[in-house]
Amino acid sequence: MQNTNPSLAADSPVKARRAGSRKAMAIVRNWELYLFIAPAFLYFLIFCYFPMYGIQIAFKNFNPSEGFAGSPWVGFDHFTRFFHSYYFWDLIWNTLSISLYELAVGFPVPIILALAFNEVRTGFFKKMVQTVTYAPHFISVVVMAGMIITFLSPTTGIITHMLEWIGLNPPDFLTDPRWFKTMYVLSGVWQGAGWGTIIYLAALSGVDPGLHEAAIIDGASRFQRMRHINIPAIVPTMTILLILNMGSLLGVGFEKILLLQNPLNMEASNVISTFVYQSGLVDAQYSFSTAVGLFNSVINATLLVVVNQIVRRTSENSLW
Repeated sequence: MQNTNPSLAADSPVKARRAGSRKAMAIVRNWELYLFIAPAFLYFLIFCYFPMYGIQIAFKNFNPSEGFAGSPWVGFDHFTRFFHSYYFWDLIWNTLSISLYELAVGFPVPIILALAFNEVRTGFFKKMVQTVTYAPHFISVVVMAGMIITFLSPTTGIITHMLEWIGLNPPDFLTDPRWFKTMYVLSGVWQGAGWGTIIYLAALSGVDPGLHEAAIIDGASRFQRMRHINIPAIVPTMTILLILNMGSLLGVGFEKILLLQNPLNMEASNVISTFVYQSGLVDAQYSFSTAVGLFNSVINATLLVVVNQIVRRTSENSLW
């Protein structure tokens, strides 16, 4: 039976106004906290959410003179054009192979470095090595690309001369398509491995020293303590970072690739991000490039969700 009591009906707006008033007073009392998060909130709102309004041009033949509203709808024509193009599978393969190569080589290196740094007891030597490994992270992409070109130059490159000095015949790293992915991945590992160890060192700092003391009393070696105490302690951190890395599996950045690209290594260096840059900004195919970029983003988001679910179900049966 429906309640028709007029007093209860009148109380509902009053309660709503009181709840709104309490929220407003809470905001006023904690205005410093809201002011503190305002820059981050505005950043994501302006640069991440507001530009999503332009995604609609992926389904239109966008004409700048007609604007978003006046451009005609074409549905999935741009997606169909990309899927049936002769370069579709080449772009997918180049992007996927570089990402998997970088994940296979670059993901374990910070873990190994963090475990090694954690075992070093000499303060000066440990700080010096950490500083040397961290330093490349602060080098800009443009400078890093210039250093790579200088080091691997067939005429003046120091790495080329070192290989010749030990009796090897160095390949042309900058123009040979077979060496582009290795050059790209190893330079990225060199630049980011030291910085990536910070997260793992922070996780290792939370290990209870009593565990190591008990293991030493039981006769465990340093390697055994690393295997049974340190590694399990950083497994949750490794899992989270693996999920984040898998979420950008097709998100290879175009900056360094574009700086290292040349007509001779184009076969192995052309990825989705550089194709979007070329077709969108250079060739002015705004709708087509937006469709390709949207496809890339959807695939990355799907991979992130799938990997997250797989890891969650696997971790439910694990010890940690």
